[in-house]
Amino acid sequence: MKFMSNVYGQPVPPKKDRREMARESARQLREEQQKKEKRNRWLLRGGIGAGLIAAAVVVALVVVGNQGPAAAGPLNMASDGVLLTGDGTNLVPVETAALAADEDPIATDPSTLGDTANIVVYADYLCPFCGQFETTNGEQIAGWVAAGTATLELHPISILDPVSAGSKYPTRAASALACVANYEPENVLAMNAALFANQPAENTEGLTNEDLASLATDAGVTDEKVATCITENTFASWVDTATQRALDGPIPNADIKQIKGTPTVLVNGVTYPGALDDPAAFEAFVTAQATGE
Repeated sequence: MKFMSNVYGQPVPPKKDRREMARESARQLREEQQKKEKRNRWLLRGGIGAGLIAAAVVVALVVVGNQGPAAAGPLNMASDGVLLTGDGTNLVPVETAALAADEDPIATDPSTLGDTANIVVYADYLCPFCGQFETTNGEQIAGWVAAGTATLELHPISILDPVSAGSKYPTRAASALACVANYEPENVLAMNAALFANQPAENTEGLTNEDLASLATDAGVTDEKVATCITENTFASWVDTATQRALDGPIPNADIKQIKGTPTVLVNGVTYPGALDDPAAFEAFVTAQATGE
């Protein structure tokens, strides 16, 4: 095929071929844009793997960073999490004083927990993968804790507010758990299970505050102050602050510097890398960390 030459002496294809080349270029650009949009939608979903989380962390940092000033925290969550131990039969919450506004959290000292598997979970109540982990492992973890062979420290955080249709459901749900921890910490695990059992889908408004208060009642809460605490979003500002601390780090007693996605599950300070829907795999991991094998 014979080509014309441009001013630089380079061949120029005929007009018909140039139109074909332009169409092909446009098609490739459209495909790249579609791939980029699909990738961005994935990055906004909860439970993102460590290799894909950077963009989601940036989103969370921007959202959380725009919140108001620090606020006082709930009772029994001085570490930004609520710690549950066991007496051989029952769950026993560890009671702590409330954090004052702008006070740094007080990390749990593992040496005070005895020879147990210390399980720490950072979760967002809108995160579907967090729900999957709870559905798969919640019952067996509760059994270990009650028996005294493990402890459980729950850290509710809110990184998925942007995909709750403007309702800030993750923050409101985490605040609801904090209300239960503040007034009836013995019912925290039941409330945690109820929140996941009634987990809304992403990109929906989720449950109302009144619905969340009803969940607390169904979970065994009897103190009327809990319902008021939930409907008034009493600890929402504290949730924002605790989430920011988790995203900024450092994470105490851990092999990671900061939280980059949910769920993040640590056992004796080591991040669980396995499948979220495989209870046998998680049990094997917990056993390995507890025994040092």
